Amino acid sequence: MLRRLLPFVVLIIVYESFRGLAHRLNSHVNYTLAPHIDKALFGNLPTVYLQRWLWHGHVQWYDFVLYIPYLLFFVLPISLALLVWKTREHYYWQVVTSYMTLFFAAFLTFLVFPTAPPWLASQQHYIQPIVRTSSYVWASLGIHDFPSLYNHLAANPVAAVPSLHSACATLLAIFIFKLYGRRWGLVSLIYPALIYVGVIYEGEHYAFDVIAGIIYAVGAYYAGPYVLSYVQRLGHSASKNIKKLKRAPVVPKALNYQRDND
Repeated sequence: MLRRLLPFVVLIIVYESFRGLAHRLNSHVNYTLAPHIDKALFGNLPTVYLQRWLWHGHVQWYDFVLYIPYLLFFVLPISLALLVWKTREHYYWQVVTSYMTLFFAAFLTFLVFPTAPPWLASQQHYIQPIVRTSSYVWASLGIHDFPSLYNHLAANPVAAVPSLHSACATLLAIFIFKLYGRRWGLVSLIYPALIYVGVIYEGEHYAFDVIAGIIYAVGAYYAGPYVLSYVQRLGHSASKNIKKLKRAPVVPKALNYQRDND
């Protein structure tokens, strides 16, 4: 289990560590691209539409339904990896490699193009006022200093494009369709659907961020086998080099001493 799961966990930890550096290495945060695209596509921000329909100044039952999937960001990918290991072992490393490709492609995007989520853009008056409903969800659970908690949970507040929550949920559904068939694939669509609607409604992402996340997920799915093949070739080459070193003849110390004297 350690041999199978540890690389997945270690790479996620490494990703999380690097993610916290991204907004420090590039301070040129974009506040306008995503809202402009959303308005061009929908006439107004989808977050505004959803909050007009669903937000009534206090937490409703569906706020929890939409927010709980958001908290399963790392739990479900690791659970999928364990499920595939036990039931479709041949595809295990493809699943892991696809997720790692997705994580690090997103990190490079966060580094090159840091973007603000709707709640932050609203605080900075780039868009109209919106409510960050997750703060109210946490407050209803007795946690009133949500911004401080968020700073510990999400080290980079300007990592909106792509929506990695949407990307991970999309990739999970793709693999469920591929490995477990249409029936379970259709059931798995509930998770990304809740994520797509939830992150927009909660003010965590624009629709553009979600679309970008879906594109990244599809790209990681198709790139994963190529990345895995490349890593396997590197590992095979390294293994051959190690074997060659082990087989190299050992020169006796006396012979070395004689050569030095010569």
